[in-house]
Order: sequence, then C-alpha cells, then structure tokens
Amino acid sequence: MVERVRVKAMMPPGHVRAPAYLRGKQGVVERPLGAFHNPEQLAYGLPAEKKPLYRVRFRMDELWGDAAENPGDTLDAELYDHWLERL
Repeated sequence: MVERVRVKAMMPPGHVRAPAYLRGKQGVVERPLGAFHNPEQLAYGLPAEKKPLYRVRFRMDELWGDAAENPGDTLDAELYDHWLERL
C-alpha cells in the first residue's frame, strides 16, 4: 500500500531536519527506517525521545514544477514522523 504524505510547511527557528525546499510538498513513503533519538533535540543537548524515521520519495515535478528538467525523476529524503502529515 502506498502511503502519501505531505511535509509540514512550518518554519521553526533553530536546528531542524527537514529541508526547506521539501516543506509543503507531497511524496510517498518508500519505507520505514526505524526509530531514532530526535536529532533536533540532541543538537541542543536536550533529552531526545525516539521518533520514527521514514524514507520519502518525491517527484521532481512536485518539487520544482515546470522548472523540473526531468519531471518523472525522483528524490528520496529521510524525514522524521513529526514532520509528516498523512494524506
């Protein structure tokens, strides 16, 4: 089953692990990678709970629109669950 997701479009200050160019974009979960301590908390020396991490696949036309040189090509990114909205 294909799970469609959207990267949350929030822009919090500080060390975050979701590239700005992916925020607000839709992709599909390619596979789960397991749970890891949240690096956004670890960067500040804070206790970090484990969060699920996913490999998410995006089409170039979703990321770059008409400017995509090869619209059907894909980009994979590893994103933590708290950055993803299920569609």
